[in-house]
Amino acid sequence: MAILPVLLYPDPILKTVCEPVAQLDEEVLRFIADLVETLESNPGCVGIAAPQVGTTRRIIVVDASRGRKPVPNHGRMVLINPVIEWQEGEVMGREGCLSLPHLTANVKRAQRIAFRALTPDGGELSLEASDFEARVILHEYDHLDGLLFLDRVASLKTDVFRRKDYLPKNP
Repeated sequence: MAILPVLLYPDPILKTVCEPVAQLDEEVLRFIADLVETLESNPGCVGIAAPQVGTTRRIIVVDASRGRKPVPNHGRMVLINPVIEWQEGEVMGREGCLSLPHLTANVKRAQRIAFRALTPDGGELSLEASDFEARVILHEYDHLDGLLFLDRVASLKTDVFRRKDYLPKNP
């Protein structure tokens, strides 16, 4: 396993729509292990998407249990070719991103979602998530469509803030 370098905005890969994973082979499974290790190497990181490390495949890793406050969650999930089935409610919350390490922003997201995805063992997962976990999944899901949290900000002037104490670990 390896810690992968995290791409920083404005790298064009971050604005690329990712391709579905066609086959779960050894190369994909090795990449997933590296993606998990990269997430774990960044304290406070609760999610990462394949394009953030330069791979344009529809793979995300989320783990809302790594957040600062305990919240209901499903633990670490590797989601391959995820699909958001439905969304409801709307809440404002502060978001940050490994690919934009010096910024945070207020972003409106759905309060509850249902999603489905493949798992690394080839199984199918279908779950609901709410609040912080839903926010994490939606944030990472956006990366697969070439969207960054700044694309969802109502006002760059009033909703974006400089972060002073955080930098991602890049090998």
